[in-house]
Amino acid sequence: IFTANLGKAHRIARDIRAGTVTINCYGEGDISTPFGGFKLSGFGGRDKSLHAHDQYTELKTIWTDISDPEVSRSVD
Repeated sequence: IFTANLGKAHRIARDIRAGTVTINCYGEGDISTPFGGFKLSGFGGRDKSLHAHDQYTELKTIWTDISDPEVSRSVD
């Protein structure tokens, strides 16, 4: 969006259904900036930044009993 009216630019940017909108520049971003599109222009997630973590990992919980069996027996 190229304009001298930043208020109008922000209103337009809110209405655009896109992953990245730039105002008065072209956007390259950096590693801390999420990147990814919407609808058919995207792959369903975000690349770069902390938002990409869930895209490349799966959540798993592992419970492990680390108590000493010898201590448990002596208490009984």
